[in-house]
Amino acid sequence: MKTEENKSGNRNAGEETTGLNGEIKGSNTIKDPDEWTTGDEPMTGAQHSYLTTLSAEAGEDFDETLSKADASKRIEELQHKTGRGLDN
Repeated sequence: MKTEENKSGNRNAGEETTGLNGEIKGSNTIKDPDEWTTGDEPMTGAQHSYLTTLSAEAGEDFDETLSKADASKRIEELQHKTGRGLDN
């Protein structure tokens, strides 16, 4: 079974499509970043890149020290502020 990592650092098995917070599209299951077993690890490269872009677009400072879980929360905040990456 293939494992993939999305921009928030979630690992997804198989062919399922997931959103930035680990929810499986078509499912009501959402895993809170505070409950991630790897949430305390440094943010992923993908998170770093995306947060750099979102922070610049939002005119906000970028914090390079965020953990995976905190980076995921920050991505969600900045998506709401910029409108980028939101499914409407």
